[in-house]
Amino acid sequence: MDETVAEYIRRTVLKIPRDEIKAMLQKWGFLSEAQLETVNFHQIKDNISQDVVQLCEENAADIKQAAVLDIIYNHIYPNKRVWSVYQMSKRGEETEVFDLSDFKKKFKRRLRSALKNVTINFREYEDNAIWIRIAWGTPYTKPNQYKTSYVVYHSQTPYVFISASVFKSNLPLLCQALVVASNYHDICEMELRSHSLNSLKDIVFKKYSQNFQSYYPRPLQERNVAPETTDLRIVQENSSEKERIQRLTREAFGDGPQPKLEFAQYKLETMFKSDPRMDVLDKKEPFRCLVKFSSPHLLESLKSLAPTGMADAPLSPLLTCIPQKARNYFKIREKKGLLPGSFVSP
Repeated sequence: MDETVAEYIRRTVLKIPRDEIKAMLQKWGFLSEAQLETVNFHQIKDNISQDVVQLCEENAADIKQAAVLDIIYNHIYPNKRVWSVYQMSKRGEETEVFDLSDFKKKFKRRLRSALKNVTINFREYEDNAIWIRIAWGTPYTKPNQYKTSYVVYHSQTPYVFISASVFKSNLPLLCQALVVASNYHDICEMELRSHSLNSLKDIVFKKYSQNFQSYYPRPLQERNVAPETTDLRIVQENSSEKERIQRLTREAFGDGPQPKLEFAQYKLETMFKSDPRMDVLDKKEPFRCLVKFSSPHLLESLKSLAPTGMADAPLSPLLTCIPQKARNYFKIREKKGLLPGSFVSP
């Protein structure tokens, strides 16, 4: 077994929590049960990793087998990576039967035609998810197994979840390979990013319930308050206001926990209004700006703004509708014919 393969397997084993090493190796399936019984999984992890490497040497493991173990680890711990959502589209409404073997063949051929030094591994899971691991090299160096890109593609949907490596220049090649292999026309980033892969899936697949505002803030009305207002009335008014805020928050975000979203952005475009006599603008051009949001738990943070008194209730639909806006982003820009940064297949 190559020394670089042995070291990679050793480091992968060291990443796994000690209580879960045996179970993950069993899922791997490269080592037999008899071989695993010879390993003392109660010793320190460094010794466990050395024993596992020794068994892999007996079985003549190669980088392909080592990559499968890495995919299994990333599937169990997807939150170790930062994921971005991409959406693909077709020119028409045509539907095709998905062929996994054809997808793999086209993906490999497209990627390797642009870059020879690259290793590609696939693993299918029961939820129609295809996990793809890509280790990138250069025309003069072998693939770096420690700087990999991961792709999760659900074959029955146009959505792709990508965790890119540090080689940003390889992202266009990866997107081109996905578009060609899946028989789509172009692909566009949805500008949703998070460590929580499952939360991103919940958002784009609409697996969670979120209500959206169908009301507008009521203007304040003048009232004649009697000077002899008692403390009891103040308490009742505060209680009513608290209940109102809770109700509006519940209507906007729902009762359940929010998907863990860490980053979102979208573009706003509006006309600048001013007195024509002031002659502020020579040309009537729209005012454009890019709105960015980031937080360890963005939607839960927005949900807590009104109850904590940091914002008035109800919140603006610009805040409560972030997941819906992300889902509609691609469709809106497609209708306008605006797809900056998209990757178009030849």
